Amino acid sequence: MKKEIISQLHSNFEGVAQREEDIEYWYARDLQVLLGYEQWRNFLKVIGKAKDSCSNSKHDISDHFADVSKMVPLGSGSQREIDDIKLTRYACYLIAQNGDPRKDEIAFAQTYFAIQTRKQELIEQRLAEVERLQAREKLTESEKQLSGVLFERGVDNQGFARIRSKGDQALFGGYATQKMKDKLGIPENRALADFLPTITIKAKDFANEITSFNTVRDNLRGEQPIANEHVKSNTTVREALKQSGIYPESLPSAEDIKKIDRKIKSENKKLPKTTKILQEEE
Repeated sequence: MKKEIISQLHSNFEGVAQREEDIEYWYARDLQVLLGYEQWRNFLKVIGKAKDSCSNSKHDISDHFADVSKMVPLGSGSQREIDDIKLTRYACYLIAQNGDPRKDEIAFAQTYFAIQTRKQELIEQRLAEVERLQAREKLTESEKQLSGVLFERGVDNQGFARIRSKGDQALFGGYATQKMKDKLGIPENRALADFLPTITIKAKDFANEITSFNTVRDNLRGEQPIANEHVKSNTTVREALKQSGIYPESLPSAEDIKKIDRKIKSENKKLPKTTKILQEEE
C-alpha cells in the first residue's frame, strides 16, 4: 500500500472518531464509508459477523455495539431519522477482521484498530503497574510508622517482626509470613509484599494503619498487647475481603515489584523532556 494512501486513510479514521465523556467511539455509518461499503445492508452483514466474533470471545455485545438513531440532513433542507450503531475501538477491530481484506481500506483498518487496541491494553497495564508500585511504597511507609509506634512502646525490631508475622497469619488464613513465602516460591532474601497483588498490599497497609491508630489511642504497650491488636486488625481486614469472595492466601503471586520499578523508571527516561517537565509540575 502506498505511503500517501496510508497517510490519507489514517487521517480519515482519526477524523471521524467521536468522544463522549472521555469515551472514544465510531459511528457505523461513518465506518461504512471509510471501509468502502456502498450499501448499508451489505455492511450490516459484516457487523453481524463481528457481533458473533464478539460473543465468541466472551465479550458482551452491548458493551461494544450500541444501537442509536440520529437525524441526517436531506437535500431539501429537511432532516430524516436513520438507524446507526456506536462502535468501540474493539468493535471496529472485529468489523475490520470480518471485512474483505482485498480492500485497501479493510487492510488498513485491520492494522489500525489492532494497534490502537493494543495501545489501550498497554496503557491499562501501565496504570495497573503504577498503582501497585504506589501501593507498595505506601505499605513501606505504614510499616515504618508502625515500627516507630512500637519502638516507643518497648517493642524492638525482633518483636516487630514477630508481630508482623502474626498479622500475616491472621490475614492469610493461618499462613504466617514464611509459610506464605514458601507457598508463593518467594526468595528467602526478599519481602513477601514485593510479590503480592495490589489488593493484598493495600489490605496489609490498611491493617497497619488500624493497628497504629488503635495502639496510640488505647496507649498499648509491650509486645503481646500490640500483637493481639495487630491480629485483630488483620482479621477485620480479612473478613472484609472474604465478604467479596477474596481469600488472600489463594491469590497467585504477582511480578517482582523491583522489576516493575526498574521498567517504569526506564520508560520514564525515554519520555520527551517536555513530558518530564509537565510531570514534575504536576
